[in-house]
Formats: sequence, structure tokens, C-alpha cells
Amino acid sequence: MCADQYTHGHHESVLRSHRWRTAENSAAYLIPHLRSGQDVLDVGCGPGTITVDLAGLVGPGTVLGVDNVDEPLRTARAEAEARGTANVAFRTADVYHLPFPDDSFDVVHAHQVLQHLTDPVAALREMRRVCRSGGVVAARDADYGGMRWSPDNSGLADWLDLYRRVAHHNDAYPDGGRMLKGWALEAGFTDVTCTATAWCFATPEERAWWGGLWADRVRMSSFAEQAVTAGLATRERLDELAAAWHEWTEAADGWFAVLNGEIICRP
Repeated sequence: MCADQYTHGHHESVLRSHRWRTAENSAAYLIPHLRSGQDVLDVGCGPGTITVDLAGLVGPGTVLGVDNVDEPLRTARAEAEARGTANVAFRTADVYHLPFPDDSFDVVHAHQVLQHLTDPVAALREMRRVCRSGGVVAARDADYGGMRWSPDNSGLADWLDLYRRVAHHNDAYPDGGRMLKGWALEAGFTDVTCTATAWCFATPEERAWWGGLWADRVRMSSFAEQAVTAGLATRERLDELAAAWHEWTEAADGWFAVLNGEIICRP
């Protein structure tokens, strides 16, 4: 990722969510476009679970995961070592200024990255630059405005409102999922395929995991620090929002869906 303010930060509660992600549950739209021998760049790779999955799908091709800070990359390297995946590597890089020549990769992928940038169009242009002719640039981002849950919970509504205000304070795009096509066209792509998929959390185990990590994020992650520093919430209010997440977690009919927009772009 680039040097923009990252709304989530890298608290354990954030990485807990990121480590859950796989190619199957977070990049299924991309898998049909992957072939043995391709070289892949995974932008904003975080702890690398998707990245290592991609390496398994394109071997003997290589996969390079990049992020703007080294902290999550330590986890990514450990993930690759634990799986014995040799055709993957990780390094820091800025998506606005990728340190690679033109036409370096067959696939350039970014998962939940563009929504956090102040200039996602510039990022897509740079991703396009390093993608080879005949390759693909792929991106998937959540749309916070499209999130839905049950039962009704005013605390979660207040959480969503606060999240969107913090993201906008960072000049980011919390509804980025719906904006991907427009960004791609503005970046110069003319061949853009759009899809959408959703994560859904409804079983007791899923609710405990999803609600628990958001209750922790609300109180302890960079999101919490940013909300307080910007004067958008007090610590007491954050505690109340965390309690709302716990309340939702304990509801037997609890259900939460996260809408994600997806694009496959051909240079």
C-alpha cells in the first residue's frame, strides 16, 4: 500500500481479520484468470495469506507481495515459510511508485486496498503500468454503505456512521466497492469486467469471530486512535460501540453481510 493514512492500522484485531482471508474466500473472481507460470504482484498484501495461496496457483511462476510497511510482512514471510512455499517473496513498496519496470507482471492484484487511498485512480494507473499486455489488473473492495445486518442494532448503525466519518477524514473511500468501475475507466482501462460477492457471518462461531474482532478494533486499533484524535468520538463512546458489537454477537438470529465490488481489467 501507499503512504496514505490507513484507517485500520495493524493492530492484532485487524491482522486477525486479514489472516482469515484466502484466495477462495476473497479472490475467487480472479482464480479463473490464473495460469501456471504467471508472475503476480499482490499490492497491499498484508499478512500474506492470499498471496501465498496465489503462489500455489501459478507455480512455477512467482508471486511478489508488497505493502507500504514491513510490520505485516513479517507475518507474511512466516506464513510462506510455514507452508513451504518457495515461489513467493515480500517487500515494502509504494503503490503510487512501484519499483518495477513497465510490463513486469502478468497479474497485478489488490484486495481491500483502493478504498484506503487518497488517489485510487493514480494507483490503478501505476498497477496498469507494471502489467504486461495480455495480463490482468484485479481489485476487490468492500462497500461499507452496502453492509447489512440483523437484528436491527442502533449501536452498529452508529459504528458504521463513525467508520465512514473517520475514513472520509482520511480522504479515503469507505464505499469504494461501488466505485471500482469508474476508477478503472478513469485510469484508462477500456476492458473492465465487474462482479460483486459478499462475505456473510451468521453461525455462532462466525458471529463470535466477526463481532469480537470489531469490538476490539473499535476500542484498540488505529481506527480508535484516529476517531479520538480527530474529535469524532470519545473513549466512552467507543466502549459503547464495542458493547453493541458484543450484543450483536450474542443474538441467536445475528447475521452480517459485507458487499464487495470486484474488477478484472485488461491493459
